[in-house]
Amino acid sequence: MTAVSPTPADPTRLLEQLAQLLGPSGMLTAAGDMDPFCTDWRNLYHGRALAVLRPADTRELSEAVRLCVAHGVPMVPQGGNTSMVGGATPDDSGREVVICMGRMNRIRGIDPHEMTMEVEAGVPLKVAQDAAREAGMMLPLSISSEGSAQMGGVLATNAGGNNTVRYGNARELVLGLEAVLPDGEVFHGLRRLRKDNTGYALRQLFVGSEGTLGFITRAIIQLQPAPKEVEVALCAVEDAQGALALFSAFRTLDPALIQAFEYMSGTGMALVNELIAGASLPLEQPAPAYVLVELATPRPGADLREFMEGVLADAMEKGIVTDAVMAESEGQRASLWKLREEHAEAQKRAGASVKNDVSVPVGRVPELIARATRACEDLIPGIRPAPFGHLGDGNIHFNLVQPVDMPADAFLARSHDIMDTVADIVRDLDGSFSAEHGVGQLKPYMMTEWRGGAELATMRRIKAALDPRDLMNPGKIFPPATP
Repeated sequence: MTAVSPTPADPTRLLEQLAQLLGPSGMLTAAGDMDPFCTDWRNLYHGRALAVLRPADTRELSEAVRLCVAHGVPMVPQGGNTSMVGGATPDDSGREVVICMGRMNRIRGIDPHEMTMEVEAGVPLKVAQDAAREAGMMLPLSISSEGSAQMGGVLATNAGGNNTVRYGNARELVLGLEAVLPDGEVFHGLRRLRKDNTGYALRQLFVGSEGTLGFITRAIIQLQPAPKEVEVALCAVEDAQGALALFSAFRTLDPALIQAFEYMSGTGMALVNELIAGASLPLEQPAPAYVLVELATPRPGADLREFMEGVLADAMEKGIVTDAVMAESEGQRASLWKLREEHAEAQKRAGASVKNDVSVPVGRVPELIARATRACEDLIPGIRPAPFGHLGDGNIHFNLVQPVDMPADAFLARSHDIMDTVADIVRDLDGSFSAEHGVGQLKPYMMTEWRGGAELATMRRIKAALDPRDLMNPGKIFPPATP
């Protein structure tokens, strides 16, 4: 579907109507005020907007959408603006309005019996996590941008993160939701039912839709019991094959204990230790690769430490693990996680980087890392492959940092060559070119080859049925339609 961004017949009249509806706190029109909403987190896209709208509730949003539709103005939903693929950034036409959900930021309730939370779209994920924790429960979504990312965007992108290996992606946590459709109608689906076979599960259309089908405004989220015991270990391994063998060792004995299982390359870890203040490798010497494993259980007295020690001792005896350290305190646990969480920031400080958010079947992760590393090193000598990510669910962020002696602009000019090199291997391994970041405006060109035929055609039909004028987040997900 080709994006249509018509110039409104009377933008002045539209802005007057929106200002009257939303009030002085609900709309920005000065260029300087709008700039932060028109640039993406990675600084790849710099758009312009007709206005930035900040509705306070579902009614205001619904009426604002009706006004925009009446004037033929495209709308770009935006949460915390943490998209890695430009999914919440307007184009440079100045014709689109950005609709920011940040004022819809209330937690409407937590049910301890159902273990659910009703949350508005503008609540930051970290705030929702803290509220669940205070209620003695856990919201099992953890991503690096959780301090800024908002729940609406988390759901619209079907966010994954560190705990997917145990709890699944955002999709698995949504029992019900409310959404404003592209014509301003409100979809009322805030049901808490676990069994409800009454037609299509429409809520799932919006999860992962990247704002192309409507605005998620509220959701019912499934919570989990808070862990009573948590153990974290950093392990040195020879390669990704060793990391996979360690994962299998834990999963064979008790898969329900694995809360996170993260892979890190030696190159990536070296950048963290060099460029991030306070980061320190607590092992005797650097290794070719590392695993961070976190076990957790809501059962007190489960003695996770003894279990962790037993698995690691056996792995060291078999040569799977060459060294390991277990956290002795909450502070040490945070220090170990810092080594993992700072990978993206360290790579950013090291220079230009090309990011590949890919997934393959878990058993094929070692092959992905080995083949993609060789292929990229052949493509650009001196390139620094720094893969890391969620080995336990097959999602690897296969990131590549510019060679030390290569200018950043020259390196970034080869971005698509690099991404295509990695993507060819991912496709050969029956994987996906976007595991958790989405498609946005960075990767629609890949959709025809990867999801063409009946699959992409069905997506287009759904889009056309709900948004026939293509006013909802145009230019995202879909490549231009061919005649």
